[in-house]
Amino acid sequence: MDVATVRRKYRALSSTLTERSRRMWAATEAMELGHGGIAVVERATGISRSTITRGIQEIESGNSGDLPPARARRPGAGRKQAIEKDHSLLDDLDSLIDPMTRGDPETPLRWTAKSVRKLADELQAMGHEVSYRTVARVLTEAGFSLQANRKTREGEQHVDRDEQFRYIDRLVRAQLRRGAPAVSVDTKKKELVGHFKNPGREWRPRGEPEQVRVHDFIIPDQGKAIPYGVYDLSRDEGWVSVGIDHDTASFAVNAVRQWWKVMGRTAYPSADSLLITADAGGSNGSRVRLWKWELHTFASRTGLSITVCHFPPGTSKWNKIEHRLFSYIALNWRGKPLVSLAAIVNLIGSTTTTSGLRIRSDIDHGSYPLGVKITDQQLARIKLERHTFHGDWNYTIRPGRSRSY
Repeated sequence: MDVATVRRKYRALSSTLTERSRRMWAATEAMELGHGGIAVVERATGISRSTITRGIQEIESGNSGDLPPARARRPGAGRKQAIEKDHSLLDDLDSLIDPMTRGDPETPLRWTAKSVRKLADELQAMGHEVSYRTVARVLTEAGFSLQANRKTREGEQHVDRDEQFRYIDRLVRAQLRRGAPAVSVDTKKKELVGHFKNPGREWRPRGEPEQVRVHDFIIPDQGKAIPYGVYDLSRDEGWVSVGIDHDTASFAVNAVRQWWKVMGRTAYPSADSLLITADAGGSNGSRVRLWKWELHTFASRTGLSITVCHFPPGTSKWNKIEHRLFSYIALNWRGKPLVSLAAIVNLIGSTTTTSGLRIRSDIDHGSYPLGVKITDQQLARIKLERHTFHGDWNYTIRPGRSRSY
């Protein structure tokens, strides 16, 4: 009988065995195997050699039946708990953890950032005979657990945060009732192009994961992809421009322009206005002059009156495009190396949902240099009307004289 056979038998029985019956079963198996049987059972089950030997001794001496049925050991037998033998262990462990404890120490669940191995080393230096396994067990019994960070703190909230949310909601509803377009825009996380590891897993033949680069160093010839998305709040459709230069306001507005040419103009042939919801920062930030100038140019060429509503600072996760478009793109390409710009565009374009989401995408080969300045004279030419409520976040840009498409 080999190790695999014993392991298979143990796995089938282990859930029903008590400490006592497990010891006796292991001893019986070892005796049946003969010479070397203890080593085989130990490897197959993880039961220690001393436990198996003790079981054999109990069987051979005929003392296996001396214990009452409800007991696994003789009264007083078994290893004493570390905190029973070392009364200062728990206090010293708590003193090590306390400076690093996160959260309210009065709550029933606490956790520490120190590893159990490091804690064990420090306890040993203080004179305690303790292993890292014992530290882990004591921490668990004391109500600690390992936990990851959770994004819940948005920082200091603006006093008009909730009112801005309600204001955006009213304007979007009114825009959609008129049958006019309302879109949510943002830049998705930049992605390295090439055979780089992409978080997530995909189905492949067992033992044949796709080989990717060890280090995430940018490949100069391939660079980074900058996806900028435009999500139609009414039609559950999206456009994503994949840029290769810089994430500037000119790039952002050009993505909106491409959405209008390819999708928006056909879907809303009689539209005379466009509502855009955007974050307060980044290339489409509320204080970015170039963003307003490019929207002015876009409005003048299309004849659209463009209303922009910015989410308050620190609330970008509430932007619809994040969880209605970008999240599904990330799910669709999880575990797949983004080997080329064409692959990125194809993966974005193939993203769908059961609700009918449809996305179109293309590469934006344009050059968008950094540091473009808009003068006061240019800013004065923009027909910008600030709304009564928070005109810094909510404004409408009227078209100028020219209209080219």
